[in-house]
Amino acid sequence: MNALVAQAETLDRRSFLKLSGLSCGGFALSMYLRESNANVVVNSPSVAGAQLGAFISIATDGRITIYAGNPDMGQGVKTSIPMIAAEELGAKWSDVTVLQAPINRALYGEQRSGGSTTTPRCFDQMRQVGAAARDMLIDAAAVAWKVSPTECKSSESHVVHVPSGRKIAFAQLAAVAAKMPVPNKANLKFKDRKDYTLLGTHVSGVDNPAIVTGQPLYGIDTKVPGMLFAAYQKCPRVYGKAKSANLAEIKSLPGIVDAFILEGNGEKNGLLSGVAIVGKSTWAVFSAKKKLKVDWDESDASRDSWTALTKQAHALAHKEGDTVVKKVGDVDAQFGNSSNKTVTGFYTYPFVYHACLEPMNCTAHFKAGAKPSLEVWVPSQAPERIIPMAQSMFGVAADSVTIHLTRLGGGFGRRGSLEFVYEATAISQRVKAPVKLTWTREDDMEHDYFRVGGFQSLKGAVDKDGRLVAWQNHLIGMSHNGEPANGVYFSEAEFPMLNVSNVRGTRTLLPIKTPTGPWRAPGANTMSWPVQSFLHELAVAAKRDHVAFLLEIMGEPRWFDKGNVRSLNTGRAAAVIKLAAEKAEWGKALPKGRAQGLAFHFCHAAHVAEIVELSVDANKKITIHKVTAVADIGPVINMSGATAQMEGAIIDGLSTMLGLEITMEDGRLQQSNYHQYPMLHIKNAPQVDVHFIQSDYAPTGVGEPGLPPLAPAIGNAIYTATGHRIRTMPISKEGFSI
Repeated sequence: MNALVAQAETLDRRSFLKLSGLSCGGFALSMYLRESNANVVVNSPSVAGAQLGAFISIATDGRITIYAGNPDMGQGVKTSIPMIAAEELGAKWSDVTVLQAPINRALYGEQRSGGSTTTPRCFDQMRQVGAAARDMLIDAAAVAWKVSPTECKSSESHVVHVPSGRKIAFAQLAAVAAKMPVPNKANLKFKDRKDYTLLGTHVSGVDNPAIVTGQPLYGIDTKVPGMLFAAYQKCPRVYGKAKSANLAEIKSLPGIVDAFILEGNGEKNGLLSGVAIVGKSTWAVFSAKKKLKVDWDESDASRDSWTALTKQAHALAHKEGDTVVKKVGDVDAQFGNSSNKTVTGFYTYPFVYHACLEPMNCTAHFKAGAKPSLEVWVPSQAPERIIPMAQSMFGVAADSVTIHLTRLGGGFGRRGSLEFVYEATAISQRVKAPVKLTWTREDDMEHDYFRVGGFQSLKGAVDKDGRLVAWQNHLIGMSHNGEPANGVYFSEAEFPMLNVSNVRGTRTLLPIKTPTGPWRAPGANTMSWPVQSFLHELAVAAKRDHVAFLLEIMGEPRWFDKGNVRSLNTGRAAAVIKLAAEKAEWGKALPKGRAQGLAFHFCHAAHVAEIVELSVDANKKITIHKVTAVADIGPVINMSGATAQMEGAIIDGLSTMLGLEITMEDGRLQQSNYHQYPMLHIKNAPQVDVHFIQSDYAPTGVGEPGLPPLAPAIGNAIYTATGHRIRTMPISKEGFSI
């Protein structure tokens, strides 16, 4: 007889009936947080208008299932977020199975990934779910043992009675726990960080075995009965419209079922006009696409020119911008002070492509009828947005939309848009069958939402004691319809404008039609390089050690917006700079041609410092010997995942700064595939040494903040090694290679 059931012999009839379900029952906890009362937690999936924080189930065979609600594009949240609940629950990680949650906002809350927001958004929710489940299991055991719940704890998937050492497996408690009242959120107690046994450890990604064995996890792997395959050709100049095409010829090709023009709705993130080709295989439609001839109406299409934008920016460089972002003190007085040293610099950074390993794709099945329905299989960072899309564009009610979220083969902002879902759905609607749409690599590059290019004209002054006394920054960025293009982020809170007494920050926007969008570490990825490089220029002019110069600017430890983790904390900033200097042995003797470079950046609630050690030969060939990175992101959830993200961000930043750029002339991109977009080869990946300061501040994500400091750290090291100041990206433009 089950040990717990044996104990039921001494219970009253009602308690025995509760316990007797153990042999066949399980435990499923759904935790809901009402918007109107965040303290109300209910154990019922039928509560109207509620939001689910998380979902846990415990089977009688001992398996603990935790649902991961957010898209995973390689940042590891499918592993790290369930770990939070498992920690509070007291689950043994080897007992846990993680499943991707269905897309259902009523049950799982926000289901999106981006901006390194998943961890801070989900941390408390998942702690609440784990702690509530733990307390219910403890209450169930306390009933069986006739002891106080305060005498019990959870550990290794068991409830333990501390005084006697008795223990019961979660599996044996499952059915009884399911009948226990769900604790009030306000009464939950969370573990102290010092008591963590799972969080902060190294845990392999839950999908890793399937990834390395080639299991079908990604959108591009989707197979649906009766599925057709599609390709979609849009105008090389964005916003061009298809007037006619050689459709009859295309339809006659082997394996082709249909070809037709879609008018679209004229929205870049919606359905642009183009030609759809539908066939019996991806190979058939890709082959036919190469023979497609389209007559385009380009009267409203882009005519953007990088050459023209660059010329405009240079003409504006020494002028004040159209918009004042911040103005304090008197910079002109400091620049006019003959005892001060004044430095100027003009920095250029290009548009860049997301280069997701998996091109954009979606499988859609639109079913017409009195009540149309839509079912999609999609790798999306924002799958919830598909529901309003289906309603507005295709007349499908919210309750008739089914979304299967697959793993994402890369994203970092690119998969927050839905144009490939619009296209697949429109094609499925036309051919009355499920359709798998796959973009070619050329499509993916030509129709990306690029990281925005731009220019920064900087001027600064240091006084006779080597202190920074004036800072001026004119950001020359891009605009769409009069508004800053996505990725142009320039605020009065930018470092070091917060820290200097005399500041003038202004902005000018140049109109473009080229689509832009969030790209790993939006805003910070273009702000950090010129700012942190120019700070080094000023340190050199002041004849100051760069570490000492930065620490002086930070000043006394303070939080510029106390309680707001997305506000710079100079104490945390100084701590990562100091630790990076210590770990990299800053200032050590190095041979000629070899040097170190430092950069710090604060973004996405993370304070990060990086030091690069490199050497440069007479041919400007760079050898990177080591990158030392230190980050304060609050408590680290999964050390393996966090370290991998820092390493990946550094490699991504290095790859981007070396030789990557997207240029356009007369509205047409000059790059079409990787032969013109040389990604970093694995043989050139640097040694990366990552350290974390495990602070008690609220946690943040780490997919983005590791990238911004890398480029200026390399640029600063190159200057120290060679005396050459790089002010143009990619650095191949100035003759450097790796």
